[in-house]
Amino acid sequence: MSDGDYDYLIKFLALGDSGVGKTSFLYQYTDAKFNSKFITTVGIDFREKRVVYRSNGPDGISGRGQRVHLQLWDTAGQERFRSLTTAFFRDAMGFLLLFDLTNEQSFLNVRNWMSQLQVHAYCENPDIVLCGNKCDLDEQRAVKEEEAKEFAEKYGIPYFETSAAIGTNVNKAVETLLDLIMKRMERCVDKSWIPQGVVQSNGHSSTEQLTEEKDKGKCGC
Repeated sequence: MSDGDYDYLIKFLALGDSGVGKTSFLYQYTDAKFNSKFITTVGIDFREKRVVYRSNGPDGISGRGQRVHLQLWDTAGQERFRSLTTAFFRDAMGFLLLFDLTNEQSFLNVRNWMSQLQVHAYCENPDIVLCGNKCDLDEQRAVKEEEAKEFAEKYGIPYFETSAAIGTNVNKAVETLLDLIMKRMERCVDKSWIPQGVVQSNGHSSTEQLTEEKDKGKCGC
């Protein structure tokens, strides 16, 4: 697909503590590469990827492919950047929330990230996929899979154990989040929940004016 040759522009935000592997996760998804040298993200960065999304109808037959341009925003996990990163929450349509399976504190802090999302995202129940990263380091594991699954079930969000180093479940996690977003768009007649500027049609800004959210913190659908 050439520049501008897409049906939708969708922004995802990767969140989580510093060092959980957000940057490596996104690089693995977009470039299928892993850099073992740890470089702390300062403020905000982003990656891009073009994909074709096909939804399955009630008869199990795939519909027409939708050309999607994904912008994957990479946020700094340090507290000193928090005010900057939360400013991007309302512009994102979906969230990849990562923690480090070898670092129990990063998992405990997931609850705080969920609270931040409930306050700053476009609605109180945005689409989120929880990822326990670094599953390849099994000998260093500090968080049990059952514990993470129980947390995800409590919040009603999908959970994957991923590895940015070898690619385990990285594509699947992003594809699951995209599927949640596309299905939400199909369900919602009132598109006021969509962050302004996130969705474009045929490479051009939609001519429809997105209305202001009637109730702060509530989703239009």
